[in-house]
Amino acid sequence: MTEPFEIFLAAPPGLEPVLLAEVAERGFAAPRAVAGGVTISGGWHDVWRANLELRGAGRVLARIGQFMAFHLAQLDKRSRRFAWGDVLRADVPVRVEVTCQKSKIYHAGAAQQRIETALREEFGAVIAADAPVTVKVRIDDNNVLISVDTSGGSLHKRGHKEAVGKAPMRETLAAMFLRQCGYDGSEPVVDPMCGSGTFVIEAAEIARGLAPGRSRAFAFEHLATFDADAWTALKSGVTPRATDLRFHGSDRDAGAVRMSRANAERAGVAHITEFSNLSVDGVEPPDGPPGLMIVNPPYGGRIGNRKLLLALHGQMGDRLLSRFKGWRVGLITNEPQLAKATRLPFAKPDGPVPHGGLKVTLYRTPPLR
Repeated sequence: MTEPFEIFLAAPPGLEPVLLAEVAERGFAAPRAVAGGVTISGGWHDVWRANLELRGAGRVLARIGQFMAFHLAQLDKRSRRFAWGDVLRADVPVRVEVTCQKSKIYHAGAAQQRIETALREEFGAVIAADAPVTVKVRIDDNNVLISVDTSGGSLHKRGHKEAVGKAPMRETLAAMFLRQCGYDGSEPVVDPMCGSGTFVIEAAEIARGLAPGRSRAFAFEHLATFDADAWTALKSGVTPRATDLRFHGSDRDAGAVRMSRANAERAGVAHITEFSNLSVDGVEPPDGPPGLMIVNPPYGGRIGNRKLLLALHGQMGDRLLSRFKGWRVGLITNEPQLAKATRLPFAKPDGPVPHGGLKVTLYRTPPLR
């Protein structure tokens, strides 16, 4: 595959425009928002770079080919002819996942079996449930679209956050919420309910220009298209920058503070992050210019009693209005009443997005007065 091909970058439904903005900013070719993500055009170098550099993408799929099939015999025949060896290695086990919709082939399990048989008998592949490479096949309106998951584990797994608390925020989602709040790495960030430190660490990494995928492995390293020297050169070309900014998290749970410090150390940003054991009514703005306060507090469907949560949100709002003049606030919740309880001047929010089995909304303020 030497010609450019389509690459799909997954995003939570509702955040496709946010990912599109990041993809365009990073200079990928022909970015286009589609349901569930963004597509770009490129080659394997772009696949590697997307996995390495994009903060909002949850997964990178290389669309390696397609053909029409109207029945299982045709699927079998064309799967056997497919040039699997252009991308896959016969010595690396693979897993096959199939979805079907609006097609004459409607039984995903039978379609999966045909493709696995073709891979095994024509290409010599080993099929395994725990394989490092996954072939994803989508049969839509009788068109068989074949993709390879080049990421492996979800891209929110940066390789740094080993310790997590209740209902942790995924790094990819945190990065997109930070972007929606206008954060670009040029201002301080405070999280007064930091949990395992995701927002604080993500903000610090952005300020330093650290590639989110710098510490982990990817499925594309097991493909026939992988070039280890080119990959090493790509990673070494990302040069971190210095920053005078500091990023602050606090939590009333001493265990959460310890987790955050350990996670920041693994991420290489411990020297520009500070974590304190404080309740929200003890939070103070750090020295220096105002910036962004972002918080993912407990909400009813996630943690806690609703009446107590209303009081907690009111207390938090009082603290921010009295102590954080000039700061912008981003607050995530699944209940409009909890956001309203803060009495903060939120603008009309965008639509909700999925998080932890719930639909949550990001509420944002202008600088507090």
